[in-house]
Amino acid sequence: MSYPPLPEPLEVATYDNHTHFDIAFGDEALSTEQQLDKAAAVGIKGVVQVGVTLATSKWSADLAAKDSRVLAAVAIHPNEAPSYETLPKLDEAIAEIAQLAKQPRVRAIGETGLDFFRTQGDASLALQGHSFEEHVRIAKESDLALMIHDRDAHDDVVATLKRVGAPDRVVFHCYSGDVELAQICIDNGWHMSFAGNITIKRNEHLRNSLAMAPKELILVETDAPFLTPEPFRGRPNASYLVPITVRKMAEVRGVDVNELSAQLATNTEHVYGSWN
Repeated sequence: MSYPPLPEPLEVATYDNHTHFDIAFGDEALSTEQQLDKAAAVGIKGVVQVGVTLATSKWSADLAAKDSRVLAAVAIHPNEAPSYETLPKLDEAIAEIAQLAKQPRVRAIGETGLDFFRTQGDASLALQGHSFEEHVRIAKESDLALMIHDRDAHDDVVATLKRVGAPDRVVFHCYSGDVELAQICIDNGWHMSFAGNITIKRNEHLRNSLAMAPKELILVETDAPFLTPEPFRGRPNASYLVPITVRKMAEVRGVDVNELSAQLATNTEHVYGSWN
């Protein structure tokens, strides 16, 4: 499976607020430098590279320190937390995440949250829940954005955030909820980040959520190399495909693409700060 061709560039540049350069997918290998260059060529002026393990979080932080087009998010992914088997081992890893959070170009704690699709069993779910709460704590103590992974766990994610207290800036990465969750996000000022799956015909609930969201609370992402937008599903995703999703978002909201792209850039910088 090869990467899709470059789309028509955006006239007004914006950001990919969630990507995974460290994950390889498909037959064709693109280096991080190549991916960033291709993204820049179509109007993507920066990305947030997201860690999901201790190792990839360190890699993400290192990349952000070296390349001005990259900021980093660091965390133990919800599905990785049970692999530590005991609370002391998990807490050791989380303590290292807290240290990474001190680096100046680490701007988010994530992706963290709850996943009831891939993680099951009381012991594993207990570790996952503990990890989520600890990541929330780190985000608040570090004054960083919290990047939420929420799969089949909407009610519990919301309940946790309300019980322990959410950070000032919360992003529901790869927003997967319906209009009920969208209203909760609106009521709490939480950001909804939309990916290429809004282009899929069956996902009307995502488009309905996007349509009702205040313009200040929406973001765009790839979750690359996953969630490739139509018409390229099944091929690797990449940050340079953001323009396809932005154009679909503009269509759903009935707004000008340039206006939306500028708004997305403003929102992204509000959540993560400046790339400069």
